[in-house]
Amino acid sequence: QLQASGGGLVQPGGSLRLSCAASGRTFSSYTMGWFRQAPGREREFVAASRPGGSSAPYANSVKGRFTISRDNAKNMVYLQMNVLEPEDTAVYYCAARIGRLITSQAMADSAYDYWGQGTQVTVSS
Repeated sequence: QLQASGGGLVQPGGSLRLSCAASGRTFSSYTMGWFRQAPGREREFVAASRPGGSSAPYANSVKGRFTISRDNAKNMVYLQMNVLEPEDTAVYYCAARIGRLITSQAMADSAYDYWGQGTQVTVSS
């Protein structure tokens, strides 16, 4: 079970940190992903964290602005979002899949087995 939180309304240029709490005993073995879906658009990949500390893939649109991190002791994954833009407005979802996904898999929503309920992020002045 995944529970995302931390969304809200923020002005352009601002920051938010999203959190995703996961239940289960083998969290450290999961690839954790963040995806987002804006109104009228398909769900898109944002970032992923893979077990074992391997490099994290990011969508080109968020590279340098967003950072994904995880705390295996707390079963938590985070998405720090800086320099937010109106185009970042969307519902953000966390997702999980057991095992270390290769980059192409980690960027595909079809690869994930578990999804959180989503948290709304609105970037507007």
